[in-house]
Amino acid sequence: MRAAIRKEISLVNPLDETERKDQVEILAWIDTGVEICRLEKPATPRQHLVSYFAVVDEEYILLVDHINAELWLPTGGHVEPGEHPKTTALREAKEELGIDGEFLYDEPLFLTMTETVGKTAGHVDVSIWYALKGSREAKLTYDASEFHSVKWFHKNAVPLERSDKQMARFLSKLYGQSPLAF
Repeated sequence: MRAAIRKEISLVNPLDETERKDQVEILAWIDTGVEICRLEKPATPRQHLVSYFAVVDEEYILLVDHINAELWLPTGGHVEPGEHPKTTALREAKEELGIDGEFLYDEPLFLTMTETVGKTAGHVDVSIWYALKGSREAKLTYDASEFHSVKWFHKNAVPLERSDKQMARFLSKLYGQSPLAF
């Protein structure tokens, strides 16, 4: 599975030098042979793999008000040992939103390495970001144990000051605009 995950990360066409650097660092981390999946909550090993997925309906993106992170985030979850990150995204879409996910693109869209914040701060999420097709009309059944609420945001109204610090860069890649436009 490590080779398949490495290949998935290699498919990402970096947006900028920051993402290019993260991609090189993530690939080198995978190549060391260390455990890349979380084995114990919240942070063992300290650095581990996460699949983020943005549910997108044209110019709108679904975000969750994450209880532990205390931020508006795309939905996602930890990659389980032996699980492909795309499988993680689909599993988490069902578990966290009650939807059957369908990828907007076959390949991942974005990569980040982020020191976590909020109630479970102090570890590094190596995140593979995907985009899933969504509908603002679809009924969502979200996991109230993880999220205060879920909300569709227009791409220009995402609360960047209370979101993942890489959200503006992700939106620029998703919508093909300069990060300064967000």
